[in-house]
Parts: sequence; C-alpha cells; structure tokens
Amino acid sequence: MTDEERQQRIDLAAAYQLAEHFGWTMLVWNHISARVPGTEDQFLINPLGLMYDEITASNLVKVDTKGEKLAGEGETSPAGFVIHGAVHQARHDIDCVMHMHTPEAVALSCLKDGLPQLCGETAYFHEDIGYHDYEGVSLDLDEQSRIARSLGNKNNLILKNHGLITTGRSVGEAFVRMYWLIYCCRIVTSLYAMGRPFVPLSEALAAKTAAQDEAESAPSVFEWPALLRRAERIAPHFKD
Repeated sequence: MTDEERQQRIDLAAAYQLAEHFGWTMLVWNHISARVPGTEDQFLINPLGLMYDEITASNLVKVDTKGEKLAGEGETSPAGFVIHGAVHQARHDIDCVMHMHTPEAVALSCLKDGLPQLCGETAYFHEDIGYHDYEGVSLDLDEQSRIARSLGNKNNLILKNHGLITTGRSVGEAFVRMYWLIYCCRIVTSLYAMGRPFVPLSEALAAKTAAQDEAESAPSVFEWPALLRRAERIAPHFKD
C-alpha cells in the first residue's frame, strides 16, 4: 500500500466517524467513497454491515469501477457501487463521493422546486446542484449514466425523493459540502414548518454571495483540519 492510499484511508475513515458524530447515519446504510490515489478505476468504500463508528482505515474495502472487489473483507452495498461507481467513472476530477439521507435531506429532496435561495448558506450552492429523478433503489447499472448526466459538471446532486450526494477533490471537500448542504436542509424545513411568508434571495444576490464564498477560500481549507482534530478526540481508533 502506498503512503498516499494510507492517507486516503485515514481521511475516509475519519469522514465515517464524523458522520456518525453528527448524527447523519442510518444504521449500516449509506456510503462514502474515495478514489485510490493514482488510479482512475479504483475506490475505497465501507464494508456492508458495519456501523459508521466501527469503520477504520484498515477495514475499508477496495473495489474497481466494474464492481470487482480488489482488497478487504466483507461485501459492499450494490446500490453503493451503482451510485459511487457512476461518479468515479464519469468525473476523474472527483476523489470523494458522499451519499446521505438524513430526515431533513429526504424532506428537501421531496420538494418540487428543490433547494430555494434563502440566505448565505443556501447561496453557497448557487448553480452547483444537479437533480436526479427517483428510479427506486439504485441497483440497475444502466442508471449510472443517468446519475452522471444529472450531476454534469456540478459538485452536488439532490436525488429526488431520496437524499443527497456531495463530491470533492478530497475527502475534506466532499464532507464540508455535505455538512453545509444538510445545514441548508434544516434551514428550509424549519422555515417551511413555520408556515409564514418569507423573503427569498434574488438571483443576483445569490450569485454575488456564491462568488464571495468562492473567493474567500476553497471548501474545507479551514474546516477539514479542525474536523480531523475532532475525529482524533472522539474516535482515535479510526486510523487503525
């Protein structure tokens, strides 16, 4: 194993531990994957049946984009392969893919008009979210091309009636995008629950705010090192 793969495993295991910490999990379901450094057709993903707080750098499974297991113990989720394989095959600029469906994320995914522009947090995702129609459990390989087409050149995807996908050039980027997208889902569901008139952002103001965010710093530059320190505090075994 190369040093680069070892570090990728550590970062990915930290992401699983942090997802558990923030309460994003659904028992043993959903998945986060990371490309094996230096490859175009291999990625790491969780073994099916482990809770997120059980996942460590060493028990991640290595698979290829054809669905073949290359290293590791246990099986992987067929739906996980369809979703993550779709992105890793289509977008070689992406190193990490996260798929979550927290209650507020599923609620937002059911909204006909998707994520509304309401505030600075939602503007972070201005023109950077694709939408993919629900096709049932993602078990059909032919859905991969449609997932890739729905994502296009964006970094985030709302799976309608299903949940969220975020991506990044690193595990940290994908994780931080997921954090803020779930945060936006909470804002929207809280606002709609109030049942009161609200003031949306104009298109121009959303675009301006998004540009300001992009100019300030790349996703995860400040957040990911801090998140890794938290992972060390709450689950130091993740590096094992």
